[in-house]
Amino acid sequence: MRTYTNFDEIDKDLKILKLQTEIDKEEIKLSVDQVKSNLSPVSLLGGTVGAIIQKAIVLKAVSKIFGIKRTVSSGKR
Repeated sequence: MRTYTNFDEIDKDLKILKLQTEIDKEEIKLSVDQVKSNLSPVSLLGGTVGAIIQKAIVLKAVSKIFGIKRTVSSGKR
């Protein structure tokens, strides 16, 4: 624990603590806004579409490498 010799030192530390508290509050606000942004429908949909496209590209590349042909079965016999 710090020992203070005058009130100016106490006031200085109190100002520092107040500023640190304000900074912490602003960081929390930014974190909440970022979470809201990441969980928005547009963001979630964009991530899903991107993942599907990426998997389709990988599947196509693997198919070409291994010579796998895509077969589409129709319901007719």
